Amino acid sequence: MPELIAPTTRLHTSWIEARDEWPLGAHMDGHSVRATDDVDTADGFATWVQRLLDEADPATPLDEGLVHCTYRWIVEDGEYLGAIALRHTLNDFLLNVGGHIGYGIRPSARRQGLAGWALGRTLDTARARGLDRVLITCIPSNTASARTIEKNGGVYEDTRTTGPDTVKRYWIPLTNP
Repeated sequence: MPELIAPTTRLHTSWIEARDEWPLGAHMDGHSVRATDDVDTADGFATWVQRLLDEADPATPLDEGLVHCTYRWIVEDGEYLGAIALRHTLNDFLLNVGGHIGYGIRPSARRQGLAGWALGRTLDTARARGLDRVLITCIPSNTASARTIEKNGGVYEDTRTTGPDTVKRYWIPLTNP
C-alpha cells in the first residue's frame, strides 16, 4: 500500500534511481529540483530535503517569487515512486501556469493510479489548510494528467500560454455548494 511521507534523506538511493528514469534534463513536476541543487551527493541531497521541509513552514522566509509549499513523496515498501506538492497560495505565475498542486510519478510506476491516489489525499490536506478550491494545470498533450484531474473533480476553465508555457487550467472545489 502506498503512503505519502515528508521528504527524507533515507530514500536518497531510490530517489536517484527514480530521477534517472526521466529523460536527462526533464522537468519533474512536484519535485522542486532547481538547477543549483546538488541532489547526487549525500550532503547536497540532505540540504535539498531540508529546503523542501522548510518551505512548508510559514515562518520560513522565502526568496522573492516563491510561495510556501508542502511536499510529500509517494512511497511503497521503501521505494520512491513520485512526489506531490501543495502550494499554500498562488502568485501570478502559479495562477497562470503552475497551480496549487503539482505531481510527478516516476516512469516505471505510472499507470497504476498513484497520481490520482496522491491527489485525493492532497485535496484533503488542502481542505484542512482552509482552501476552498485549488487550481491544477497540465500541458495539453498530457491526457493522463487531465484525466486524473477530472476524476478528482477538476473543472476545466481555460488553456493559457504564458511565455513558453501552455497549460490547461482546472479548478477543483473543496467545499460543498
